[in-house]
Amino acid sequence: MKTLLKPLSLALFVAATLPAQSAYIRNSPPSDTVPATGSSPHFCKAIGGKNDDGGKSLIQTSDGGYAIAGGTTSFGAGILDVYFVRLDAYGNLQWTKTIGGPESEEASSLIQTSDGGYAIAGITQSFGAGEWDVYVVKLDANGNLQWTKTIGGPDFDVGNSLIQTSDGGYAIAGSTRSFGAGEWDVYVVKLDAHGNLQWTKTLGGKKEDIGTSLTQTFDGGYAIAGATKSFSAGEDDVYVVKLDANGNLQWTKTIGGPGNEMGFSLIQTSDGGYAITGATNSFGAGKGDVYVVKLDASGNLQWTKTIGGKEEDVGFSLIQTSDGGYAIAGLTTSFGAGKDDVYVVKLDANGKSQWTKTIGAKNGYLIKSSIIQASDGSYFIAGTTRSFGAGGTDVYFIKLDKNGNACCAVSQTSRVGSGGRLRSATPSIGSGGALTAPTSSTSSGGTLTNQCP
Repeated sequence: MKTLLKPLSLALFVAATLPAQSAYIRNSPPSDTVPATGSSPHFCKAIGGKNDDGGKSLIQTSDGGYAIAGGTTSFGAGILDVYFVRLDAYGNLQWTKTIGGPESEEASSLIQTSDGGYAIAGITQSFGAGEWDVYVVKLDANGNLQWTKTIGGPDFDVGNSLIQTSDGGYAIAGSTRSFGAGEWDVYVVKLDAHGNLQWTKTLGGKKEDIGTSLTQTFDGGYAIAGATKSFSAGEDDVYVVKLDANGNLQWTKTIGGPGNEMGFSLIQTSDGGYAITGATNSFGAGKGDVYVVKLDASGNLQWTKTIGGKEEDVGFSLIQTSDGGYAIAGLTTSFGAGKDDVYVVKLDANGKSQWTKTIGAKNGYLIKSSIIQASDGSYFIAGTTRSFGAGGTDVYFIKLDKNGNACCAVSQTSRVGSGGRLRSATPSIGSGGALTAPTSSTSSGGTLTNQCP
């Protein structure tokens, strides 16, 4: 059996959500087409300090600038702090914020809120009820701290994906080992606009089930993607869960083969269906391939695609593009200049490969990437680099033109395939979680480095 990229086995993937000093975990970012700004057709920039800093989630802000959230060991109050970076429309650094306590905190998901401020979800070790708690941070438009919340129980609870809901509140998807039916369960948390707890749900079986990406659906409910070991055909399968507006289960689906499949990013598509990207080692050209799954509105399988080379390739972030196709940001060890390069894949509406690009250098280092598209067709990506910048690892911020070109990008020829069976599952449903409102420390720091001339 093929081996899947090491961080992507389910147990290791879950463990990777519990950060060490230099660890950066995955998340599922917002996927939006955003206004085009700035005079440069492309750029590649690094932001950070002398130690390890990384970016997990990227948005374009209402003023045409950008914001990135992740983690920092260069600045802040503890071992690892939430790192928030604010850039102008040209990619110039405006300000940074760190949020945390004496131990470790890290952001996995960032949104701009309806009041012009920001909300961040991730994990905390400094505060809360257990080993790790879901961590939610609310900032105003200038990055000033408004409130923080923790949600969890006596064990490990992780927040991976955050949205603002149609009622002005928030919903978070992640994983819990404090509550539920198995070793890990999908964890869904609903807060009101002030961060007060409204409800929680756990979904899973007797083994390990995790939630990585969340969207509010056109009907006001929620769709969640992740991975399941409880209901898989092989080792792990992509797991898709549909809830109504009150968190009641409507349906679940698993997609996969005899090996490992995982879903990292889910969107609802313009036809009312769903698209998921992640990783597979059951199908494809190499040890692990980017995996793309298309479902209809009822969760029925329409098509799957694998993209990659002879080694290990993973999709972390997926958007539907302005032409009706898809763009994916991930990592590759099959192609590129380093051992972990940024991997950007463009597909048409039917999943046919249009182009692939790699970005990196010989000291490549990428655990997570996030992609958005501008109205002129250009793409923006955030992640982590060890090849450029001020320290061990830096936040990496990249602008590609509509064809994927940049001073730091290289074209590649990837192999495309397909595979995967669809199954339904009946998970156990539960709830749980205590809410606290800790007082977090804030500071700032960071140097911007231009890779391109």
